[in-house]
Amino acid sequence: MKERITGELQIGYLTQFSTTCFTFAFLLLLLSSPVFAQSQYVGRYEVYEGFMYLNSPQLSLAEPGYHIQVGMRARRWLSMGFDYSRGSGKTSLVSKSLTGTLQQQLKDAMASGLIPSDYRLSVPIHTTTQTFTAGPQFPYRRFSKVTPFIRPSIGAVKEYATVHPGDTLTSLIVATLSPSKKLEDWQAFYGVGGGIAFNFSKHFSLVVQADFVHDNLFSNILKDRNTIRVSIGPGFQFGKNVIK
Repeated sequence: MKERITGELQIGYLTQFSTTCFTFAFLLLLLSSPVFAQSQYVGRYEVYEGFMYLNSPQLSLAEPGYHIQVGMRARRWLSMGFDYSRGSGKTSLVSKSLTGTLQQQLKDAMASGLIPSDYRLSVPIHTTTQTFTAGPQFPYRRFSKVTPFIRPSIGAVKEYATVHPGDTLTSLIVATLSPSKKLEDWQAFYGVGGGIAFNFSKHFSLVVQADFVHDNLFSNILKDRNTIRVSIGPGFQFGKNVIK
């Protein structure tokens, strides 16, 4: 009963928090005058650089780093550009992170006595992840003070991983997968992203954005994963005004 009440309270808090966030966002939009938006300056070029945080929940992997974007506006409602991010972090690989085939092999080895039945796989790793994306972004310019936008997240991800086994048995298991204890892989990814630019002046804004992507890095070892990227930083626009 106690767990049930605690769960209900947590759901209530989350609902209240979500409602507050949506209300705040709605008030920001109301405070942004559509009248000014009609004559709003929209520079031909845009540049963004900010702090980035990658989170892969299936691996309990967090990778802080930086995020860079450059773009050219083909229309007021369409930008074409390039997106790059890089982050590093640490986690431990456990058996549930492995592919179904490797999990079964581990169970068979334990059942046959090759590995102690109470063995629990935990392999510390250090990772560096880079993402590369090129494509469109679609802003909504009805408001002068804020500019929401959405975009497809389609690109490629490159990840380096260095394995640090902590005991002899784990070292032997790792050696069957990667004798060098280093892994590297490229994979395509897909997802969706978006955010909002808070426009403080003609050329400067504070940009908050997020992307949700799916990839299959190290597919011979790990399951598919979902990754969330959140970033915040300054955005700059310049160049000839893009006429409506």
